[in-house]
Amino acid sequence: MGGDYRLSLGSGRNYNRGRLMNLKPVPSILLSAVLFGVSTPLAKLLLGDIRPIALAGLLYLGVFLGLSAYSVTRRGFGSRSGCSGGGEARLEKKDLSWLAGAVLAGGVIGPVCLMEGLSRISGFSASLLLNFEGLATALIAVFLFRENAAKRTWLALAMMTAAGVLLSWNPGQGRFNLTGPVLVLMAMIGWGVDNNLTRQISDKDPVAIARIKGLAAGAVSTAAAFIMGQGYRLGPAAVYGLLVGALCYGLSLVLFIRALKGLGAFRTGAFFSFGPFVGSLISLVLLRDAVRWPMAAAGILMAVAVALIVGERHVHAHRHERTAHAHSHSHGDLHHLHAHDGPVQEPHTHEHVHEGAEHVHGHWPDTHHRHGH
Repeated sequence: MGGDYRLSLGSGRNYNRGRLMNLKPVPSILLSAVLFGVSTPLAKLLLGDIRPIALAGLLYLGVFLGLSAYSVTRRGFGSRSGCSGGGEARLEKKDLSWLAGAVLAGGVIGPVCLMEGLSRISGFSASLLLNFEGLATALIAVFLFRENAAKRTWLALAMMTAAGVLLSWNPGQGRFNLTGPVLVLMAMIGWGVDNNLTRQISDKDPVAIARIKGLAAGAVSTAAAFIMGQGYRLGPAAVYGLLVGALCYGLSLVLFIRALKGLGAFRTGAFFSFGPFVGSLISLVLLRDAVRWPMAAAGILMAVAVALIVGERHVHAHRHERTAHAHSHSHGDLHHLHAHDGPVQEPHTHEHVHEGAEHVHGHWPDTHHRHGH
């Protein structure tokens, strides 16, 4: 970041271009949301053969096994960039406390609560309740990690809360059935904590982070299941559980971490709210869940809430302090215009310095925009 990188308030054409938001992380988070949305009705089907805690363990063991296989393939066929430290940035000792908290909240508490909740409510309702992951992520990001939020964001969160109340109501029984929804909500809070903690290390290798999460969470949940007498036999159902974990959880988690780096926790959680709608539609087809009017009303509220968050634009003058760090990056954006001695492959990783600069452009609270407001 030097003189060529600065954008002044009155720089005309460059200023207008700078107002645009960086949409490169959006495809990653949308695909991540779809994959995770698919996992909910598939997990609901598996609960007929596998107990909830055991299934949570299988799903995360699938994450570890699937990404381990990918890592072996990547080492065998991948290439390194011309600069030292090519590829993804490695985890460091200072990252371990963030990772441990994320594993506990999102790899142990979250999956166990979700599987227990799924066993008590319909797949359709559970899929829509997954929108509360975005709500929990947003609240933690704003109040604990000081990410900015506009008025339309709070309106969206209020609509999501109202939708959750509707999903807890069974008109046929004239009462609220709280056990299942509360367990799912606890899972969403756990994943909200996980998302914000993972955001702090999202500039490191996402595959390595996801593998560690998968191994630790899978081992803890599986051990707990067998200790409680809720283990499983190796068979088709267990294999399907591992496959769902590898494809729907593992790939989704890697894409989610990449999006955290580019969007911040709040916006990543907002975009991720598309996933439950995918899961709800699949639940109606595979599980033949009945659509009661509270479900339909909740779906409409959640759709409007997601649209409000996704339509946000954030542009203002901001200053970058001088900093040095290492992460995977390309030279095609405003923050990485430094020179190299010789050719490099994009993207690549090495320690680099950003000089102080002040400019205006549309941005998310990504790795380079964690300033206050």
